[in-house]
Amino acid sequence: MNLGYTVTQQQLMGILLNVAVVRPVFIWGAPGIGKSSLVEKFAEQVGLPCVSLLGSQLAPEDIIGVPQIVDGRSRFCPPAMIARKEPYCLFLDELNACSQEVQKAFYSLIHEKRIGDFKLPEGSIVIGAGNRVQDSAIVKPMSSALINRMFHVQLKVSYKEWMEWAYSDGIHPMIMQFLEIRPDYLWSQPPKTEEPFSTPRSWHILSDALHEFGEDISNEMLGILASGCISPQHAAQFKAFHKNINGKHQLNRILEGEAAFPSAPEDRDVLYFLADSFRAQIIKELPTEKASVHDQHKRFVHRAKALLKDLSSISLEMAQMVVAKHDEGNSLPDWFVVEVIRDLPRLAMERKDK
Repeated sequence: MNLGYTVTQQQLMGILLNVAVVRPVFIWGAPGIGKSSLVEKFAEQVGLPCVSLLGSQLAPEDIIGVPQIVDGRSRFCPPAMIARKEPYCLFLDELNACSQEVQKAFYSLIHEKRIGDFKLPEGSIVIGAGNRVQDSAIVKPMSSALINRMFHVQLKVSYKEWMEWAYSDGIHPMIMQFLEIRPDYLWSQPPKTEEPFSTPRSWHILSDALHEFGEDISNEMLGILASGCISPQHAAQFKAFHKNINGKHQLNRILEGEAAFPSAPEDRDVLYFLADSFRAQIIKELPTEKASVHDQHKRFVHRAKALLKDLSSISLEMAQMVVAKHDEGNSLPDWFVVEVIRDLPRLAMERKDK
């Protein structure tokens, strides 16, 4: 499902606090962006224990229970983790990954907070969550009857909110420094192939590994750890960042004119990282419309064009990478590209619009 809007974690928390207490809520979103942890935080805020069921691992009898004969009549006995005496928050994770039979078993639970003769304690809350079809996750069609029984909301990744949480939760400082330079690397679209990809969860996993290895980790080992957690391109860039973290080629120093792009062959990985970060910085600094340009932007444009010229003298390919259109849609402002074409024709001649 694709809704016409997305919400941040903070906005979602407000929705849960006001809607989930009266109606079941279903949270849509990509893997690893914090759906589960947010529901647990919500349950803690409202003072309820959180009971999680994983839809992809359930059979119908795990919900409705098994039949027993009581006084000559059969009755279904729901499992103990559901049949509780005190109110609680029931979190149905990966709800749209379960079979149609399991989905049917959820109907009365979601709509009436009831399973057979058992009714959830007054004050209990039911929340579901699942991935989308485009996330390359296990997803099965959700019946219209089930969809119509819930309020739906789509969660997005909020770089600002995640960074605020990460600082307070002790995420490894090297990761924090890297993501401050490359905020667009916090999350990537799940790939079609079987390989790691970047999400807030995978960066958290990498942080835990880096904390365990300590400060004396080698660049090679760091690259191995990163490759096991995040997208291949992001892992290569993170490795290059670590290689240069205390070096003389930091991007901020290059932008200030205190350093230059590295030109040694052995620093090609660092050069690629700096060029890619330079592109991201241009997108971040410059407005989309030229009418919004002020004096500070003009000074940055002048410096950026000078650096593009310097970069092209070292590697024309990487300078072209900076100005080229990329598949992910994060492109340089058109008015800036026009100025580059006008002032740096050698760069523009072989610019490839993807």
